Amino acid sequence: MSEGVAFVDGHYVGRDEAKISVFDLGFSRSDVAYDVVSTWKGLFFRLDDHVERFLASAAGVRIRCPYGAAEIGQILAECTFRAGLQDAYVEVLVTRGQFQPPGSRDLRHTTPNFIAYAVPYVWILPPELHASGAHVWIAPTPRIPDAAVDARYKNFHWGDLTRAQLQALDAGADVAVLSSLSGHLSEGPGFNVFFVKDRTIYTPGTNVLRGITRRTVFELAAEVGVEVEAGDYEPDRLREADEAFMSSTAGGIMPITQVDGRSLGDGKPGALSWRLRELYWAKREAGWHGARITDLLASRRTA
Repeated sequence: MSEGVAFVDGHYVGRDEAKISVFDLGFSRSDVAYDVVSTWKGLFFRLDDHVERFLASAAGVRIRCPYGAAEIGQILAECTFRAGLQDAYVEVLVTRGQFQPPGSRDLRHTTPNFIAYAVPYVWILPPELHASGAHVWIAPTPRIPDAAVDARYKNFHWGDLTRAQLQALDAGADVAVLSSLSGHLSEGPGFNVFFVKDRTIYTPGTNVLRGITRRTVFELAAEVGVEVEAGDYEPDRLREADEAFMSSTAGGIMPITQVDGRSLGDGKPGALSWRLRELYWAKREAGWHGARITDLLASRRTA
């Protein structure tokens, strides 16, 4: 297994060869739209949904993507195949690129830069900690408001998320959860958050990324007959929950057992959280919403 393969400037290269110019606005201004999809046991999960959201993010921040949906899917499959990975973290991004001509400051005239790569699967919470659950810290740093940077469009504006994560680590926690400027729960660095009270699941509905795994939670909850409500909730709702969990491409559904140093319930992963986690992985491995890497490549080569 390699450490990864990237697609840069129209060529497939090794992980260490994947580079961009220091003059690219993706580097100097974090001016990037991106998305992350994963493979598990050779199957992409919800590839079309991720590519659709990626293209919507690029359009939302007015960066022109040089490839269409079908081409992007093929590039991601090729990166993963060339890397020899069955379980992979696969990212696609497009930067604003460089001003054209050089020296210009007109953001409408740049050369967007498309990059994709596949590396070994990434976990927000190491899998060995899932049985004990995550300790989350409700950080004092607020989430950037949608009025400034629209959270619907997946982007590299992580200044608030990074600051909050450092605060969580300094407090002895695993991950941070941020609140909006209005004081309502938002999201964490790379994940959506859910909490359970009296067998109903709640999740923040504003100032959050509409996560693909978040969408999956709604589907799985409906399958087991549990209601999910999205709305505005104060941090104490999470602190006082019966149980809680987070969702992300980088780990699926992961239990939360502590908030701000205080245990939820009996301090173990909640029964509903664990049931959804197990169902998520079982259905993924059975091919639910799946696209096999080799099938994607075969369809291209026989077209």
